[in-house]
Amino acid sequence: MKSLRLSGLLALVATALTAAPVESVISAVTVYTDRAVVTRTATVELAGGQTELVFANLPEGLLDQSVQVSGRGTAQATILDVAARRTFVDFTPNARVKEIEDQLRALRNDDRSLGDQVTVLNSQRDSINEFMKNAVAATKDAGRPKLDDVRATLEFGQKQLLELAQANQKLDQQREDLGNKIAALEQQLNELRGTGGKGFKTVVVRVSAAQAGNLDLALSYTVGNARWIPSYDARVLSSERAVALSYFGVVHQTTGEDWKNVALTLSTARPSLGGAAPVLTAWNLDVFNPIILEQARRQEMDRSARLKATPAMAYAAANAPREVNMQTLTSDAEGAGGKPESFDATDASATLEAGATSASFKIATAASIPSDGSAQKVPIASTKLAANPEYLTVPKRQATAFLTTKVVNSTEFPLLAGAMNVFLDGTFVATSNLRTVMAGEKFDLALGADEGISVKHKRVQKFTEDTGLTNSGKRITYEYLVTIQNNKKSAERVIVADQIPLSRNEKVVVKQLVPDARDVKPTDEGTLKWTLDLKPGEKREITVKFAVEHPNDVNVTGLE
Repeated sequence: MKSLRLSGLLALVATALTAAPVESVISAVTVYTDRAVVTRTATVELAGGQTELVFANLPEGLLDQSVQVSGRGTAQATILDVAARRTFVDFTPNARVKEIEDQLRALRNDDRSLGDQVTVLNSQRDSINEFMKNAVAATKDAGRPKLDDVRATLEFGQKQLLELAQANQKLDQQREDLGNKIAALEQQLNELRGTGGKGFKTVVVRVSAAQAGNLDLALSYTVGNARWIPSYDARVLSSERAVALSYFGVVHQTTGEDWKNVALTLSTARPSLGGAAPVLTAWNLDVFNPIILEQARRQEMDRSARLKATPAMAYAAANAPREVNMQTLTSDAEGAGGKPESFDATDASATLEAGATSASFKIATAASIPSDGSAQKVPIASTKLAANPEYLTVPKRQATAFLTTKVVNSTEFPLLAGAMNVFLDGTFVATSNLRTVMAGEKFDLALGADEGISVKHKRVQKFTEDTGLTNSGKRITYEYLVTIQNNKKSAERVIVADQIPLSRNEKVVVKQLVPDARDVKPTDEGTLKWTLDLKPGEKREITVKFAVEHPNDVNVTGLE
């Protein structure tokens, strides 16, 4: 009986589950506009049988349903299940948070020390004031002090008070500097604590290996508090009639863990929108009934809550970079002589993966993004786009010609909305914002004013006359002259915009006289436009003439 029990105990020990902590590193990160997918890699040695591989100290904001695991190695292994759990601790698991807390503690100690020095100086000041007061006061025994003694005492006290005031001023400045540093660190700490907190996530991967061997694991998961925004440098090459566009990504993250020397990918996809368009529900009209309306409102809230939960689940299942391998992991020990086969390293060159609805940019070099919310700028792509420069002027508002250039996005990927620095032939000219431009779409670049195009606008006449058989009406005729001259050595295209007034009342009639409406038709807003192709030194004059007619008893507003 004892032998049987011992044999059973040994068998139980042999089949017991082994827990093994995994030392992993972040090797790759894909950043979206509102989140990131982090990939950790590790190599473990399996002895055979079932093993729990424990990935500890992961970010508390990790999305449980987004966890994906894949593996490859010489051990013929099967992933049985993957589980994530939350753990609370009494200490700060985030190393950066701990570092900032220590810095804050030291700064606050310094501030208290300076405050103690201020207290001592104030005490000395009060003592000197009391000494000076007693020194000049008359006493019954000694009588009134001598004038020279009083003068010497006052000079000494004032000198001491001045030195104390200077010391106090210096301490105040030091405390102000400390206060600024403390405020900045407190703000940074609050941001980090929102994601790091006093806890973390642990992911446990249970595997079963038929034989001993190694296993290369890749664990990926989605975290919030990460984003990237586009930034551009547009260099207009006027001699080539082209724009050299440099595309950058500015990455921010406070996920609770630093990304050090990772393969970084920036994606234009927007997983927060979900995979499908929203669904219209019936638009019902009914007689007001507060009870029925409240019931309908609650039903709509429940439906909205279900719809909001769907995109996150769909994204975790469809957009994570790796598949969940819940099957047997193939062995690679089939090389010559039965030795384990090594794996090829991935190509580190920058690549663009353009999809039907988004694009992904794999950054060429490894990047480091600290978890402190700071902006880290990484290059995405550079391209040269054809450009058609032209000038736009609105002389009525400002007698200046502004250089613009029309550009076509001839790339395969969209240009997301972002800040843009514009350079003209190597000279910085403007900061603007680029709207989202899809592949094949046109957009404009504003390059600022150019004095090489002379613009003049003046009113030639304003003539008022009576109309009607009984002089019951008035006609006011306006005439303007716009002069455009190209003082540049190259031919230039100038778009000129002017306007005629619009009548909002049937009693007020506006008649366009020059130019003929058949030649230059006004828009619905009354805008007139001319496209002038000017040779070097060429001057053009444009006449704008219109009449406003109205009865005498009508007071017209808006006239010049």
